[in-house]
Amino acid sequence: MNFHRVVLSLVDFRGRRIALLRRAFRFSPNTRVIDVGGLPWTWSDERAPRVRVVHVNLKFDEQQRADARHLGYLVVLGDGTALPFTDGAADIAFSNSVIEHVSTWERQQRFAAELRRVARGLWIQTPARAFPIEPHWFGFGVHWLPKAVQRRVLRWTTAYGLLGRPSQAHVELSIREIRMLSKREMRSLFPDCEIWTERWLGLPKSYIAIKRPAE
Repeated sequence: MNFHRVVLSLVDFRGRRIALLRRAFRFSPNTRVIDVGGLPWTWSDERAPRVRVVHVNLKFDEQQRADARHLGYLVVLGDGTALPFTDGAADIAFSNSVIEHVSTWERQQRFAAELRRVARGLWIQTPARAFPIEPHWFGFGVHWLPKAVQRRVLRWTTAYGLLGRPSQAHVELSIREIRMLSKREMRSLFPDCEIWTERWLGLPKSYIAIKRPAE
């Protein structure tokens, strides 16, 4: 279990999010879900709905492929900014904490457009830039600092930096990759969606763009 999975296991965010997911949609065993950027363990929880899932990711290791086969899911190599599916191929496009990893506003716009293209319904979650704890490094306010400052402090002022001991090259990659989103930006990316705010201790922890498929 990696560092981030250990931290998230301390608070049952997963269970709360599954409850929200079930509240948002009507699922059946024939519901077609394209999970962009996710892995099979996302849907392995006994509380998760049993649906037809296609996982799309840039890479899968052998264990992840085996897990998908065991659960009866498909895996497809692909980029979320250019999905290999026809328009409306799925009932729901699902993406959990991925859109902030596509590096630039322009790529985030392409990512959002692709998800809206391939599915009639949407569930797109991303950590809130307004939340004071940066969720990838577990540091207070580091995502609000200029990138030049982040390069100098991430290894020494965050939980992941101190415990995971990442290289400076890894720090640089992370800084280039991650672009946190505001609620206003989520509304801009998903204008036909409701934007739900997931809170923790009263603070906005993440935003979820939700569009229900037409009956």
